[in-house]
Amino acid sequence: MITHAFIFARGGSKGLPGKNIMPLLGKPLIQYSIEVALKTIGIEKVFVSTDDADIATVAQSNGAIVIDRPIELAQDNSPEWLAWKHAINWVKEQYGDFNEFVSLPVTSPLRSVKDVESAILRRSNIGADICIAITPANRSPYFNMVKKLSDNSIELVNEAENKIFRRQDAPEVFDITTVVYVADVEFIMNNGNIFDGTVASVEIPKCRAVDIDDIYDFKFAEVILKNNFEKD
Repeated sequence: MITHAFIFARGGSKGLPGKNIMPLLGKPLIQYSIEVALKTIGIEKVFVSTDDADIATVAQSNGAIVIDRPIELAQDNSPEWLAWKHAINWVKEQYGDFNEFVSLPVTSPLRSVKDVESAILRRSNIGADICIAITPANRSPYFNMVKKLSDNSIELVNEAENKIFRRQDAPEVFDITTVVYVADVEFIMNNGNIFDGTVASVEIPKCRAVDIDDIYDFKFAEVILKNNFEKD
């Protein structure tokens, strides 16, 4: 089994411009993902796919191999799955075949090495096509999430067969996080969506499941790191 890690970092970001190399407690944001990848047992090489020269420089200085991402795969509406396929093809051409693909998005700097290793092991043990990270959701479609109807009234997103009056009685639901994705290479190349195959998961505590999209997320991550909150 040959496993490589990939970090996808576009130069453009409308929610938080320049976030991928914005300093978080003195380190560029992308450095957190690279460092975890380099420390994870079983990962052989770490690649950063980017269209941005500054991101490429930071990535190389931290030990990653840079993949030049085409402009058409670095737009706001570019499907990340296509960037995955491009990166896989590039690595195969440059370094030969490999079996397992690990994506560590820049936006989850609080992940641990243990999170990544657990996802790799989980996929292997179950024989799943892909393993994703999840965390307990704050809201439930069975209890306190609603949708608007055509007459402007609202109803629950999911109506349970029996009425639910307490959150504790609702089915447990989770948010997908960007902490880690571990997939079979051939599954990615032959499909177009995470849920096209068998999906396994690892549960991540909320303190490590922060997904940075805007300045508020960034400041929240900063607070967690500064206070060195318990991670397990």
